[in-house]
Amino acid sequence: MRELRLYSRAGCCLCAGLEERLRKLDLGSLQLELITVDIDNPQTPSEWKARYDLEVPVLALDNKELPRVSPRLSGDGLLKWLCKYLAA
Repeated sequence: MRELRLYSRAGCCLCAGLEERLRKLDLGSLQLELITVDIDNPQTPSEWKARYDLEVPVLALDNKELPRVSPRLSGDGLLKWLCKYLAA
């Protein structure tokens, strides 16, 4: 299983929207596990907060940052976008 990490924060509507759209996808069929990281959580490493504070939402596949996802991308479009980076 590969790790798809979403760096996020509470109260961020773009973060919540992306997480909702990702959870609607069958990520298991792509061998992906979605892990959401709240950068404001006291247990989150301070270097992650410093790095992503003004950037959320950020997706990373196996610890490699992916380009920003359009907020309009959902369903099949989002799935195709993910598949492009899985193949790379």
